[in-house]
Amino acid sequence: MLGAIDRDRYSVIPVGITREGAFVLEDDDPAKFPLDAAHLPEVADNGTRILWPEPGGDRTLRVVRSDGTTEGLGEIDIVLPILHGPHGEDGTIQGYFDTLEVPYAGGGVLDSALCMDKHFMKIALQAAGLAVAPWVTVRARQWAQDPESVRRAAADLGLPLFVKPARAGSSVGVSKVESPEELDDALAVAFAEDDKVLIETGVSGREIEVAVLEGSEGIRASLPGEIVLTSRGFYDFEGKYLGGDGVDVVCPAELSDGEIAAIQEAAVHAFEAVDGRGLARVDMFLTTAGELVVNELNTMPGFTPISMFPKCWVASGLSYGDLISELIEAGLRR
Repeated sequence: MLGAIDRDRYSVIPVGITREGAFVLEDDDPAKFPLDAAHLPEVADNGTRILWPEPGGDRTLRVVRSDGTTEGLGEIDIVLPILHGPHGEDGTIQGYFDTLEVPYAGGGVLDSALCMDKHFMKIALQAAGLAVAPWVTVRARQWAQDPESVRRAAADLGLPLFVKPARAGSSVGVSKVESPEELDDALAVAFAEDDKVLIETGVSGREIEVAVLEGSEGIRASLPGEIVLTSRGFYDFEGKYLGGDGVDVVCPAELSDGEIAAIQEAAVHAFEAVDGRGLARVDMFLTTAGELVVNELNTMPGFTPISMFPKCWVASGLSYGDLISELIEAGLRR
């Protein structure tokens, strides 16, 4: 995104967050954070500290340098929170900026929190009349105290199953279960990420993803794309971010006009069901019977060159740079 943003319209101040949670001033160098499987990007603590504007005061963003001096970086108009996972995608950082009265792009507190928790997301989608895969939600305490009841509930869902943490992202901690003997190990992997886990019935169908954008003229959906698995069991972290073999990301997908219209309508319906703001990627299955089953919404989808969200908008006639501008402008309008 640093490489694609329109520098004629926007002055960019990159802020990184270290593993310890410190906000630091980063270099404005898109090449600094390559997606390298051997060493994934990490923000190092360079000794600087960002001071966010206080509510009711001026909008100047400041940095305390490593020598203790403080420098103003200019008044900020909006934050583009390009973050995945806990604290970045669950409404936490959004609530922080709401408290500071700093505008930001993308999802708000409610839709971010809802969509980060797959259990409550499914409940919201079901309440809106959208089909979701059958599931049971299991707490770590329940699994520890009564594992047989969990195994029985899983058996009632049939096979294959998907076991996933309720509040993780990027397919971290997700396992495909194709026999009852694999369930215990899959739960162990998921519980390592979260004490709340979903066991879902595997849905047989085409894996469709569609990008949703909140623009000046309302909410609209892109042309749908498709995840085509050639040798990979499911669309996992490596396939999503590292260009792993065994998966093709195709956009636009080969679909009839009627299927495209139905998918776009379902995507907008799902976005509205969770009180969506700014953007989302809506993932769903198109079954052989023609039913659309919504899998999940991602309120800050990947923006890498191989990610479906920008690819679908490019296929729909919106460039990567203009897509970023639309996100920013939507945040400023709010």
